Amino acid sequence: MSDIPSTDTVVYEPSQETIESTNVYEFMAAHDIEGIDALIERSRDLDWFWDELVDYLGIEFYESYDDVRAHDGGPQFTEWYPGGKINIAHNVVDRHGHPESEHRNTVATIWEGEDGTVREITYHELYRQSNRVANALAERGIEAGDTVGLYMPMVPEVVSILYGCFKVGAIAVPIFSGFGVDATATRISDAECSVLFTGDGFLRRGSEIHLKDAADRAIEQAGHVEHTIVYDRLGADVPFDPSRDAWWDDAVESQSPSFETRELDSTDESMLLYSSGTTGMPKGIVHTHAGVQLQCAKEIYFGFDHTPGDRFFWVSDIGWMMGPWTLIGNHTFGGTVFIYEGAPDYPEPDRFWEMIDRHKLSVFGISPTAIRALRKQGNGWLDGHDLSSLRLLGSTGEPWDPESWYWFFEAVGDGELPIINISGGTEICGCFLMPLPGMSLKPCTLGKPGLGMAVDIVNQAGTSVVDSNERGFLVARDSAPSMTKSLWSGDDRYLAEYWSTFEEPPLWDHGDWAQKDEDGFWFLHGRADDALNVAGRKVGPAEVEGALLESEAVNQAAAIGAADDTTGTAVVSYVILEEGIDERDALREELTELVGTELGKPFRPREILFVDAFPKTQSGKIVRRAIEAVYNGEELGDLSSIENPEAIDRLEDAR
Repeated sequence: MSDIPSTDTVVYEPSQETIESTNVYEFMAAHDIEGIDALIERSRDLDWFWDELVDYLGIEFYESYDDVRAHDGGPQFTEWYPGGKINIAHNVVDRHGHPESEHRNTVATIWEGEDGTVREITYHELYRQSNRVANALAERGIEAGDTVGLYMPMVPEVVSILYGCFKVGAIAVPIFSGFGVDATATRISDAECSVLFTGDGFLRRGSEIHLKDAADRAIEQAGHVEHTIVYDRLGADVPFDPSRDAWWDDAVESQSPSFETRELDSTDESMLLYSSGTTGMPKGIVHTHAGVQLQCAKEIYFGFDHTPGDRFFWVSDIGWMMGPWTLIGNHTFGGTVFIYEGAPDYPEPDRFWEMIDRHKLSVFGISPTAIRALRKQGNGWLDGHDLSSLRLLGSTGEPWDPESWYWFFEAVGDGELPIINISGGTEICGCFLMPLPGMSLKPCTLGKPGLGMAVDIVNQAGTSVVDSNERGFLVARDSAPSMTKSLWSGDDRYLAEYWSTFEEPPLWDHGDWAQKDEDGFWFLHGRADDALNVAGRKVGPAEVEGALLESEAVNQAAAIGAADDTTGTAVVSYVILEEGIDERDALREELTELVGTELGKPFRPREILFVDAFPKTQSGKIVRRAIEAVYNGEELGDLSSIENPEAIDRLEDAR
């Protein structure tokens, strides 16, 4: 669109006053570092940076570590903070919530149910409840290193369950509440969970979604689970096996509110986070106590410029990385996290704006796809809602298109708030790339490398890309504290998944197309392994989608590959139009030519099909593999991560 700034244009320029007010500026001043670029370069001295952060961020170890890291086995098997004793629970809840703490009455979490119910949990209440969870686990024989599943609705109790697992030394296994039986069973079976927390259900778009029956069938399929603790959210009539099941009130609330948090080795496992499993067996990502603690705290404090009065809301589920990341990062500093149970547009499309206004939220993070859907509803839904409490916006999950990014920036942020657009992943429980407050921004940029993250862009030979704007592979040249120590299934798959593309020297291949422009701004262009090979030339689906989204007529787009006798692979695009736009052949031709102009004639879509909805995950990501399977008449595979499976049926009626 002519009135939308391009990704070559700086649209956010912070004032000097804003720059000097940030936590990162204070850190630079304390260490005589001039400017963000100099700080990023200084932080690539990993031993200095990650050692310095411990005291600077106030992270408490029971016993100090011997070294910052031991990496005799190479970056693939680095041990961080060896010899130290730590527990995440001590840093995020014990020291803030114990009876003598000055922060005991500070609100740790604000929860709102889809039905409008609001609950506030103080740190002291969270402390007592986390202790009760730990006692309930100990009563069931859980010891350090045992796995405990969390197949839970998004209720406040998920926080105490996570922290209770940490306290007792168990490995928490969060499972997305939207998963069906097969996906849940796969994770329970792989992790061998002996205890599973679940609930009777939750509310979604005004309907009751029951979890307990799915949990029972998953347990029957997976085995291993000896004890189930069931939270009563709905008062629903659910199946109940007294020999295995116990209600939350009986199992947890009856316990003592005192528990001595266990001192653990820095390298002891804290969480087992599973990848989405869109291809092959889901990967069990293994995180440690020290690693996750330092990474999450660093990113909230510097990247999201934590202040004591923040009310932090990131749209996520406890089953996705951003759920634990949000909690651990904010609660390290005694911050307040907002949790919402339901759908973003229920009962009306202004639900988020209304909650931001009413709860005076200060940081709001969301996926680009979710913003595209909300933008489609129109600016009118923002009217009457005071969003002046916001001071930072956040996003992650996929590449932006300039129009949607700019709408978020202008309509939600009033053209004054930076969008901290981050990218990393479950494998590092953090970010390889993220802007810092106080930086200038161009639309869609991910800013620069994260502090203490040795990232680079390389070509197929593993050599650093020199020319600005040349695209290459996003890699890490060294380890980071929260990088998965391996995969739950073993080292062989871990090495094959992440370290086999570039072996000398060993580089972590993150799988994304990356680019750095002439001004030093970094951008991502989708997954490198998603590339469509058209007549020997490769293009990312996100690039085709981005070109289509430049049309004022297009609200959302998805690009897939289809077999073609001439080119081997042809591009096929599905499009959701803006309200009031007529579906017509002339528009198809316009969009086809637009892609050809932007990307080159070989990448012009062979077909453009109009649809009303795309299958998406709860976090708003379009599930391209389902679209491609429908088009090509292939098996759909596991659809349990898809929130709106009815959209798949509607793809058959694409115009």
